[in-house]
Amino acid sequence: MTRLALSSADLPVFFEERHAALAARLTPEALAPLAGAQGPAAVARCMGEPLGLYAHLIPEALGGAPAGGGPAADPAAVDVRSLVLIREALGQVSPLADAIFAVQGLGSYPIVLAGSDAQRRAILPDVLSGRRIGAFALTEPEAGSDVASLRTEARREGDGWVLDGEKVLISNVPLAHHLVVFARTGEGRAGITAFLVDSGAPGVAAEPLPMSVPHPIGRLRFDGCRVPDGARLGEVGGGYKLAMRTLDAFRISVGAAANGMAARALREAIAHVTRRRQFGAPLSEQQMVRAYLAEMATELDAARLLVARAAHKRDTGGAAARVSTEAAMAKMFATEAAQRIIDRAVQLHGGLGVVEGTEVERLYREIRPLRIYEGTTEIQKLIIAKGILDRAAAELAAGESARGEAR
Repeated sequence: MTRLALSSADLPVFFEERHAALAARLTPEALAPLAGAQGPAAVARCMGEPLGLYAHLIPEALGGAPAGGGPAADPAAVDVRSLVLIREALGQVSPLADAIFAVQGLGSYPIVLAGSDAQRRAILPDVLSGRRIGAFALTEPEAGSDVASLRTEARREGDGWVLDGEKVLISNVPLAHHLVVFARTGEGRAGITAFLVDSGAPGVAAEPLPMSVPHPIGRLRFDGCRVPDGARLGEVGGGYKLAMRTLDAFRISVGAAANGMAARALREAIAHVTRRRQFGAPLSEQQMVRAYLAEMATELDAARLLVARAAHKRDTGGAAARVSTEAAMAKMFATEAAQRIIDRAVQLHGGLGVVEGTEVERLYREIRPLRIYEGTTEIQKLIIAKGILDRAAAELAAGESARGEAR
């Protein structure tokens, strides 16, 4: 029985007993139903029942899995270390399942954070079971990294709202039962509000977008879509902060998915160079091949350490914990390292590495979007630089203050 996820026993300083139990469940045998599921909708349902993975997207107080944490832990928090273990395992077995799982989190967590009791009761039980799939409708043709520039409008009309605009590259659109839609109700960041919209509501049109990987993604158009005020998630003008809180909760786990894909590529590469003979000996006997394997394994372990550190700090730091810098480092390094590891695996396979349908060729296509979604690598660099510069400025100010007091 091979464990797919990063074993919690490898890094006990970052994990607890419940993580060891979860990691032990994430085996090829346990996740085999994903391989047998026919199509994205079946994969999505399977992760609810029978696998029960969606429980880790919802806090315990609302029917989900325990989150643990310290005495100051946020009761609305999900356990990011559990997400890390799950997404690393899914990344190895089924990047499609991983993508659906991640967006199920993005499409339900705003309801956890800002939904009314009625919204939570109506939506979350079916999210847990997999009977309901959500989508996170934020990105627009002219608003990607610059979220504040979104143009979809929500205007007040009577006792409700009317939505008009377009969203693009929205994952889970072909599967989604509900949409968390971010629309402009005023100016700037403070003029963005979130709404819970049924995907089949009048005035909503969904169009699947073809991708180079089997990822359920699409375009949404809102044309006079009327929703009641009860569809609003949180306060008017609170949408930007809600979107950022949601993304912050799940960004670390993107690195874990990248680690899973990289681990699968490394395993495929080792198997190939051990079997394949050239010049009278296995490829694994060649020094350059060994150097590649050494680099791949080291980068993967480094990425796993960064992801585990960020997840641990997020889980145990309490409600006020700020892990933006650590999360950005983990997401940036893990996704970039996975791209390099998979590229080397393709190179080690030679011509077979670019034959359509081989495992490393598929991984080469699957890994590329992770360097873009939930904040591009370039955005992560800006976050990291801001974090270290702010920290340096604070330390300088503290030192000057201490010297002033000493005088």
